Amino acid sequence: MGEDVLRRVSVVLESADIAVLFIAPAGATPPDAVSAKPLVDAAQAKGVAALIEGDAQLARTLRADGVHMPWAKEAAKRYGDARQIMGNRLIGGGDVGRSRHEAMSLCETGADYVGFGIPGHVEDREAARARQLALIEWWSEIFEVPCVAFDVETPQEAVALAHAGADFVALAIPAGLVIEELGRWAQDLAGALTAREAAA
Repeated sequence: MGEDVLRRVSVVLESADIAVLFIAPAGATPPDAVSAKPLVDAAQAKGVAALIEGDAQLARTLRADGVHMPWAKEAAKRYGDARQIMGNRLIGGGDVGRSRHEAMSLCETGADYVGFGIPGHVEDREAARARQLALIEWWSEIFEVPCVAFDVETPQEAVALAHAGADFVALAIPAGLVIEELGRWAQDLAGALTAREAAA
């Protein structure tokens, strides 16, 4: 992470109404205090919650708003361990992939949200997208705890998932866009979601 990452994040924060900034590893390098602190500050200055991925102690140290547990086996147990570190003040939740059992277990542990994502090793992405939509629909019809759709790749997918009942959709900031294009990307995404809400 560096000045370019901070600049790109700042452009997106300026261009659209963002609810949460997930601060995740850059490749194999996990966030640390030096790289993550400017991003936490930038998000919080805009009234956006900043969640650190996978490191509850770092979230506490930086006074971030919470921690997000990435997809892994025993998501509920890992979340419980993180909650012991960060206490009850911070936001916490996690990505359960496609597991209904883990989703319900995570909810029972007191998570603030449950996420359904598509792990990178999944080869049949089309089938995984259909399964993700079905999981979002199932969860939104039965449970009150908010659900988040992770690993969303396009604004069109974001709109479909929101229509299915996702309370939030999480998109990675596209690495291939130059700074001048990022603002338009964020505005187009926000516009598509707003139009979806108006038509609902």
